[in-house]
Amino acid sequence: MDVHVQAGDMSAVAADLIVVHLFQGPREPTGATGAVDAALGGAIREVLAAGDFQGKAEETLVLYTRGAIPAQRVMMVGLGPQERLDRDVVRRAAAVVARRVRALGVRRYHSLVLGAGPDALSAQEAAHAVVEGTLLGAYRFTELKVDRADLAPDLEALTLVASDTDALEAVRRGAEEGRIVGEAVCFARDLANRPGNYCTPTALAEAARAMAESQGLTVRVLGEEEMAALGMGALLGVARGSQEPATFTILEHNADRQDLPAYVVVGKGITFDSGGISIKPSDGMERMKDDMSGAAATLGALRAVAALGLPLRVVGLVPATENLPGSRAYKPGDVLTTMSGRTIEVISTDAEGRLILADALAYAQRYHPRAVVDLATLTGACVVALGHVAAGLMGNDDALLAELRAAAERSGDKVWPLPFYDEYAEQIKSDVADVKNTGGRPAGAITGGLFLQGFAEGYPWAHVDIAGTVWSEDTKGYRVKGATGFGVRLIVEWLRAQV
Repeated sequence: MDVHVQAGDMSAVAADLIVVHLFQGPREPTGATGAVDAALGGAIREVLAAGDFQGKAEETLVLYTRGAIPAQRVMMVGLGPQERLDRDVVRRAAAVVARRVRALGVRRYHSLVLGAGPDALSAQEAAHAVVEGTLLGAYRFTELKVDRADLAPDLEALTLVASDTDALEAVRRGAEEGRIVGEAVCFARDLANRPGNYCTPTALAEAARAMAESQGLTVRVLGEEEMAALGMGALLGVARGSQEPATFTILEHNADRQDLPAYVVVGKGITFDSGGISIKPSDGMERMKDDMSGAAATLGALRAVAALGLPLRVVGLVPATENLPGSRAYKPGDVLTTMSGRTIEVISTDAEGRLILADALAYAQRYHPRAVVDLATLTGACVVALGHVAAGLMGNDDALLAELRAAAERSGDKVWPLPFYDEYAEQIKSDVADVKNTGGRPAGAITGGLFLQGFAEGYPWAHVDIAGTVWSEDTKGYRVKGATGFGVRLIVEWLRAQV
């Protein structure tokens, strides 16, 4: 979708459809919406007086102008109570508008900068939120559909109309930022929505390579021989049950700027997880294509970082493999030796994500990073604890955790901290190795994080368990059914704050 910005009077815009916003409560439209109402002869006020539109968050209503203004339709969208306005309210409203506009068969439309105003969001913040929300709300995964007859036409263009000419440049900056981040999330969604036979470890690495080359990132993909030479016995152990070779993809933004502090993002890339020998129930197993959502978010974040041109050195590490119960598969009771030299007793082959991350976290040490964040669909226990609203947050550095919580509030990718008490670590002590890969059902999300902490040595580190937030079973706001791309916005917002 193309995104444009122009200054002017919305009531004078010739378009198939224009979008105006209203808050819940006031009966008199003001500002640019008030100007459109005046040009319509008070039609918006009449709707408000009749109670047909309340201004509730994400509420919409379409008016036909019948030639009163150049636009054919006016879509009213509610933003809820003004005192509760924030960027996420605007994102959700813009997402709902995008789908409603598409359902009407409209391909190009104009919108006010929803939520911008002297007592609301800044023009740049609001423009960012509108464009980001529009792209996320309009997203749909259709690349494998042949018959598209029942699909409404894709949206082609959104034009933001700034009624305040002094804010025009701020609106342009915000719109461009929103486009970059929104497209990066959609890229991550595409990767996670692809079936396992389309998104193999090799295919994921090739998608990373193509993206990196288009964005000016440096990229290197390690094969199994190179991984073996590095001693990545945990990653290669998980890969043994699959005929698809494992890959380890390394992307770098500003790779030649050794003077800049390095920030490393690690994404779990299990492109299909059957559970291995500890096989999962068949019910719902088809969704295990999304077990590489951490990898997808890492690639999406690197794409956005490059497009934004952040003056940081940012590294993305993506260990990728399938987890299948082949004749050579690793087994419960096996002991694997990691790149760090530490040994792991395998209790369950379905606790494989932490194994491949162990080698990636060890590899991250070579960058002497300012901070490392891993994104992983690690545990079902985190879904039980936090549901599908927030990801679990753990780590070894309070300042880093605080930065990520602040980034979560700004980005809309919600996180919540889980405790790291020493007593929990007792559950993953092994009698035959340095550590075992699962500590049983109690506090499963926490023991998974504590396992990873043993391999995150020598740097500030945070673990984000995104198991409950990477998939949506329905469409609401900017979360559409399927992969959500969770983590891209969190990482981008965190890194922007480091500048």
